Amino acid sequence: MEGLFFNVNNGFLEGIVRGYKSGTLSQSHYASLTQCETLEDFKTQLSATDYGNFLANEPSPLSTATIADKATQVLVDQFNFIRSNSVEPLSKFLDYITYGYMIDNVVLLITGTLHERDTHELLERCHPLGIFDTMPALCVATNVEELYQSVLVETPLAPYFRDCLSAADLDDMNIEIIRNTVYKAYLEDFYNYVSTIGSTTAEVMHSILAFEADRRTINITINSFDTELTKEQRAKLFPAIGRLFPAGNNTLAKADDIDQVRQVCENVGDYRSFFDNNSAGQSNGDLGDFGVAAQLEDRFFRMEVHLNKLAFLQQFQYGVFYSYVKLKEQEIRNITWIAECIAQDARDRVHDFIPIF
Repeated sequence: MEGLFFNVNNGFLEGIVRGYKSGTLSQSHYASLTQCETLEDFKTQLSATDYGNFLANEPSPLSTATIADKATQVLVDQFNFIRSNSVEPLSKFLDYITYGYMIDNVVLLITGTLHERDTHELLERCHPLGIFDTMPALCVATNVEELYQSVLVETPLAPYFRDCLSAADLDDMNIEIIRNTVYKAYLEDFYNYVSTIGSTTAEVMHSILAFEADRRTINITINSFDTELTKEQRAKLFPAIGRLFPAGNNTLAKADDIDQVRQVCENVGDYRSFFDNNSAGQSNGDLGDFGVAAQLEDRFFRMEVHLNKLAFLQQFQYGVFYSYVKLKEQEIRNITWIAECIAQDARDRVHDFIPIF
């Protein structure tokens, strides 16, 4: 039934975002970019894509940070265009997309204030999609407690922060606990929200958010090994959604090493390949915990790209807006990686990116 009325308010914007997606870099574009000798050549090759002359006003020599920032700004401009033309419930859905970036920005400001850094400098490092109207008000705070209270009042994230630790408990360890606790609340809230806006949107977004929750659960487990975080605290940080929930989460809460994490992932068909090293001819023992974690992150990104590509196979649903943002972010990571390899003359690693289409 929702397909009958979806296009009344959202058909134009869905067409726009599918048009943006058609401008995603192809294999031939990546082949041209990886053959560049200098960043100036790289800039010229990018100008022949949908990025156009986005680097035209940048002075030489170009830096990879500039390329990443300008490419991100292209995404932000596209997102803001869609957002400014949207109406409920799409506008609220787009707000939810920005909450993840807001959480990272607020935690960055809290961390900087804790270390007595200038919050105005930190604002420049914040992700543009996570900037909100009252963010400058957070910079007025002179200590962590003031900042924490401002977050509870001035930001859209107040419901997520309300149940976290008090300002008196803030230190580097607890800030990471806060980040993960807030993100857990955000993912669960987003998951519940998409259930209310149509069965097709719910179907697409539930699979994507379930994977995101499982990724965070696995990462929290691995990163908490050999730290002061207790197993009880670890369990509280796991989102109560995902394909590992509840049995896998309960097992991961008690896990002591990566092999136990691998055994849990083998219970989910799509996750079995995360720890499969046969193609590389290496065992988990050969790689070490750090090597396994780095390899795991790469496979998480590949799975994320796969799920977000699947979202475009269905029409009359909002998942395409979320998926486009995530695919574009991966494309920006690819561009930055290739540019960094060119700048550092690391030709042997220039192809270690994750192609999208």
